[in-house]
Formats: sequence, C-alpha cells, structure tokens
Amino acid sequence: MAILTLNAGSSSLKFSLYDNNPGQQQGCLLRGSFTCLGGTSSLFSAVDGHGKQLEERRIPTTTHAQSMEYLLDWLPEARPGISIDAAGHRIVHGGSSFIAAVLLTSATLQQLYRLIPLAPLHLPHNLAVIEILQAQQPHLPQVACFDTAFHHNMPIFEQMYALPRRWFAKGIRRYGFHGLSYEYIASILPDHLGSVANARVIVAHLGNGASLCAMHRRQSVATTMGFTPLDGIPMATRPGSLDPGIITYLMREEKLLAADIDMMLNHECGLAGLSGGSGDMLELMTDSRAEAAESIAYFVHHTHRAIASLAAALGGLDALVFTAGIGEKCSTVRRSICIAAEWMGIRIDLQANSQNKTRISLADSKVSVWVLPTNEEKIIARHVHSIIKNDKKLGTPAITNSKEIHP
Repeated sequence: MAILTLNAGSSSLKFSLYDNNPGQQQGCLLRGSFTCLGGTSSLFSAVDGHGKQLEERRIPTTTHAQSMEYLLDWLPEARPGISIDAAGHRIVHGGSSFIAAVLLTSATLQQLYRLIPLAPLHLPHNLAVIEILQAQQPHLPQVACFDTAFHHNMPIFEQMYALPRRWFAKGIRRYGFHGLSYEYIASILPDHLGSVANARVIVAHLGNGASLCAMHRRQSVATTMGFTPLDGIPMATRPGSLDPGIITYLMREEKLLAADIDMMLNHECGLAGLSGGSGDMLELMTDSRAEAAESIAYFVHHTHRAIASLAAALGGLDALVFTAGIGEKCSTVRRSICIAAEWMGIRIDLQANSQNKTRISLADSKVSVWVLPTNEEKIIARHVHSIIKNDKKLGTPAITNSKEIHP
C-alpha cells in the first residue's frame, strides 16, 4: 500500500512513493524524475528510500503522458506487489479559494483551470499530469496540495497591495509560494530548535526558485514572493522585486508585448541575466568572470536585505534556517549572508558551515543558524494519507469525466 507523489514542471516530472500501510510511519520507498522532456528523449533516474541508485538511463519518452505510462509500468517491477492507494500533486497556485489540500473532483479541477492566468507557466503542467493519471487510472483518488496554502493566514496588510480594493476582491493579492517546503520545515523545527521553534524564525528557501518566510509559532507572518513567483529576491532566471514602471516603460517605449515580457522575466533575468551566462549558483561559483562574482554578490546582498526586512516584520529574530538546493549545499553563499547579517547577532561557525552541519552558528550567537533539508514530497504524502483516510467517498472515482473538467 503506497502513496504516489507527483511534481510536474515544464520539462520534468518528479515522483516519489511513500509507504501507506496502517499503523506504520510513512517512509519513502523510492523517488526519481524524468528530465529533458520535450526533446528527443528523456533522462529517467530513480533511487530507493536510502538513496541507492535503482535506475539512470535515457528512454524514448518525450511527453508527460509517456512518462506517466512508463512510470506506472516500471513501479511494479521496482516494488513487486505494490498497491497505489492514491496520488498527491504539488500545485503551485491555489488562488484565494484553495487554502488546504483537497480531494480532486471534476468541480475542483474546473476551479483550478480557471486559475491558470495566475500561474501560466506552472499550472498547465500540474493539471495535465492530473488528467493523464486519471485517464490511465480512473479509479485512483488524487489530491491537490498547494504551494500557496501555508501563507493564507498572513496578516491582512501582508496580503494586500496598495491598489484599489476592488482588485483585492478579484484576487490580486500577495499569495506567497514554496508553502509545502515551509510547511515541512515548520513541522521539524521542534526536533532541532526546541522551544525556539515557536519563536521568531526566518526560513530561507534558496534554490533555482528562491524565497524567504518569516514564521512565528511556526505560522507564516510574511514572505518575499507575492502575486506570482517572480517577486522577492533574485533567482536563477527570475528578477525578484521589480519597479512596475519598468514593465509599462518596456511596453510603451520598446513595444514589447506581454508574451515577450513574460518570457524575459521568467527565463532571462536573475542570476542568468546578471552573469550573462548560467543561472546555476554552483556553476557561477566556478566561473572566473567578474560578472559571475557580481551576480553572486547581488544575490547575497538582496537575500541579506530580505532577512532584515522579515526580521522587522517579526520584531526581531531568534533563528535563521537555510534550506533547498543553494541553502543546503552552498556553504560559501551561506557564509556570506551570515557575515553580512552579523549586526543582527549572528555568529557563524565557519567549520560547521563548511561541513554542512545541521547547526552552523556558534554557541554564543544571539541568533541560531541551521541547515535543514526540505522534503515537499513527504508533506504531500501526509496530506494525501489524511484525506483518503477520512474521506467517505474513497473507492469512487474522484474525477468522473476528464472531458467535463475544462471550463
């Protein structure tokens, strides 16, 4: 008995399988991904729950549909006798309506399709995989888990923009993202921080997509991303906070269309735009060009600035947590950020940091600093387990007719 989790990107499909046997703690049985979708072939890789390589090879799948078909054929070979009870999906945007994980039905899926304008680069892929799985496994319950849900209780002045109120009523507000990651980190804070877990904590989710979240009592108080995942600190290919006048200027003076601006903001900015090369932090660390060093310094500066801003929203700071790809693996960036924030009472243990230890602050640091790996898939599996356990409709198709779901 197992739960399948799925995370669909524009050219990738990540998956994991979690134990769902009654009375047992949910553990990861395996995880993997299909990457380079859309080309002539994709790279399929998978490891077991202990990280041992199970597969890594090129396969002729080029679409999400082919990848799902391949995965459903492969899983019984990798785990003989496995029975998948339900599937959970990471959904980037839940809008104002979806503030918790939900069992997918034709009606809820119709609502999600109406949200595509809020996240046009993410939601179509998220929703396509739901349809594909429903076509292949029509009686399998599917659950949507939202990256925006964790932030829905932020104070109203963190949710609103200073626009005419009618736009807030129409859904133009600060949603925040990376919520599944923040929810997982919040769930494990007591294991590491003890009573400080409920104090003033900032979590820095630093990866290709990057944001920070201020927490008090392990609830979101403020976050750097806003209406879309473009806002906040600079990212691999996204600019972070931007004067909105730049957009109207480009449209008026440079005659750029909305599609041109969308392409630029999502794929040509951030570290890639500043460096004139890669947006990958680890690659930039080995790039000897001045532009590469400047782009790293820019990232550090604006991350430090965001930490200071979020600390102001909290009224102080008791702990700082780094997570995600850069946060977990790039000790140089962590060191630079912490040194810049020494004025806040942070004193970093350089040796512990270079060794990627769990706690990287000195004993006398007024603000403790931690490196905690995130696990969005585990949070998805928990939500799915809870919903299918309590839902009385289990055993009937959640999505009755895929032809009816489009608004």
